[in-house]
Amino acid sequence: MHITMVGTGYVGLVTGTCLANTGNDVTCLDVDPRKIDLLNSGGVPIYEPGLEEMVKRNARAGRLHFTTDKAKAYQSAEVIFVCVGTPSDERGHADLKYVLAAAADIGDAIEKAPGATGGSIQERRSKIIVVKSTVPVGTNAKVKQAIAARTNKTFRMASNPEFLKEGAAINDFNKPDRVVIGCEDKGTGDRLRDLYEPFVRQGNPIFVMDIPSAEMVKYAANAMLATKISFINEIANLCESYGADVDEVRRGMCSDKRIGNQFLYPGLGYGGSCFPKDVLACISMGDQSEFTTHLLKAVHQVNQNQRSQFMKKLDRHFGGGSLAGKTVAVWGIAFKPGTDDIREAPSITLMQHLISRGANVVAYDPVAVDVCKKLPGVGDKIAYADEPYAALEGAHALVICTDWDEFRHPDFDVMRQKMADPVVFDGRNLYRLDAMREAGFVYHSVGRDAVGAGEKVKA
Repeated sequence: MHITMVGTGYVGLVTGTCLANTGNDVTCLDVDPRKIDLLNSGGVPIYEPGLEEMVKRNARAGRLHFTTDKAKAYQSAEVIFVCVGTPSDERGHADLKYVLAAAADIGDAIEKAPGATGGSIQERRSKIIVVKSTVPVGTNAKVKQAIAARTNKTFRMASNPEFLKEGAAINDFNKPDRVVIGCEDKGTGDRLRDLYEPFVRQGNPIFVMDIPSAEMVKYAANAMLATKISFINEIANLCESYGADVDEVRRGMCSDKRIGNQFLYPGLGYGGSCFPKDVLACISMGDQSEFTTHLLKAVHQVNQNQRSQFMKKLDRHFGGGSLAGKTVAVWGIAFKPGTDDIREAPSITLMQHLISRGANVVAYDPVAVDVCKKLPGVGDKIAYADEPYAALEGAHALVICTDWDEFRHPDFDVMRQKMADPVVFDGRNLYRLDAMREAGFVYHSVGRDAVGAGEKVKA
């Protein structure tokens, strides 16, 4: 099948590469010539384990192409996937300008395409326009209207939300829990089902439904996961208030099969490109329809408060005053392990707080340093270490923001020797309380009592 991906960001590039890997002819289109030049030279603009190798392999095989030429990308495409960004504006509304701009270009391309008597079989078939970007309910209708305004020729619309986890995206695409297809007619559903059949041979379902329901599925799923994270963080704060241990509480509650154990780890709150944006979009959709989403507004507020709650621990430890002359090490910048994505990352909020208090911040992350360096207002105000222990030299405290595997079993003796003060603020609960007590650290975590040098103290 001839496929065009509009956008070479996270979703477009992973999806296009995986579809090419099953034998489809895929063209990835982007308006940024720097991205296309990088991809054509064998590089990738994002960090995702295994992606670069797969891109190179399929490009060499002639199944994967990269271009800025819209006419070339759309001409022979049977299916066009719209995978452009939908960032939140200051009110939390999803900004659809990139989606609608792509729709206008597609409409022009369809109008100029060969008619029923010209071109190849692929070119004569009605193109299927698939909105894969996460968009509010009703966006497909707007895209259809924008395309129809530029052509009288026939085309088909579909919604196909993505469910890719950063750091595990290739496996998620190749072995999906489910595939969701929203369409207006059976023929469109059948063609997209054929495209996805190779990925569900293990028996996982392909759901074909109406377009508005498909648009809502992604938001509902992400809002539910975000709710679980905010819930356990609120329970963690209650645990701290009453001397309970959230790890023990979590084990006790998650053994209930009705609850499960996914997304119920306390920490610094959710971040990244999906959960914050999608929760705000659901709130916005509610406001626009005059339905107040009380629960999701609380989910968002709890998440924002979680970062300030953690920063209070640092403020209390340092007496609430200036941190001038203090050095604070930060382990982990990315919002989660396995990615270089720092969008809405708790680490950024915490480092901004430390900088505002006058601290010297030294950060380490295995993959996200280069991205952080480019972040306005933060990137050029902190120092960077090339390995974890180097960040600890002369540090008066360590703040752990991301649970990279290499942080799970450090040498506590080396840490203590390098630090000016053996103080750790662990936003991911990586270490046992008794281990930190024995190692001689003052240790603050989430939802558990703080531990001092040889004794327990209240957070």
